[in-house]
Amino acid sequence: MMTATERRIAGECSSERRSVRRAWIAVLGTFTIGLGIAGAASAHHSFALFDHVHRVTVTGTVTKFDWTNPHVYVYLDVPDAGTVKHYTVECASPNVLTRVGWKWNDIKQGDKVTLLLNPFKTGQLGGMLEKATFADGRTLGDGNPPGGVFPRGRQQQVE
Repeated sequence: MMTATERRIAGECSSERRSVRRAWIAVLGTFTIGLGIAGAASAHHSFALFDHVHRVTVTGTVTKFDWTNPHVYVYLDVPDAGTVKHYTVECASPNVLTRVGWKWNDIKQGDKVTLLLNPFKTGQLGGMLEKATFADGRTLGDGNPPGGVFPRGRQQQVE
């Protein structure tokens, strides 16, 4: 049987262990959240992947349409001299596309579409969408300015 002093000391040690454990849980939780934020930030890229000087027009059949964040993707089979080339076309976010008139069901697998895009700088088949033309003649833009370059106004000089 423990004396009162032994019980008090055991309780203090147990309390200290709980405090240390809570501190470690807080540190690990903060670290995990930090990793998540850093991963999300590094996963997003700039428009530097795309050649904004050149534009390519491709016509083909949609094999897949991903209406997902952070970007919508159109996967397209394009016939070329007896073969089929597979293009991956990146679009703006669903939020941006919705604001410029898109709906999640505007493109379906099997649809024939013509896409104007800024190609990848690497030469990989695909690029960033500028404009889509549907079989019924409708056109929708990507919500980004042509060539992916936002116009900049003149900077006013402060006197």
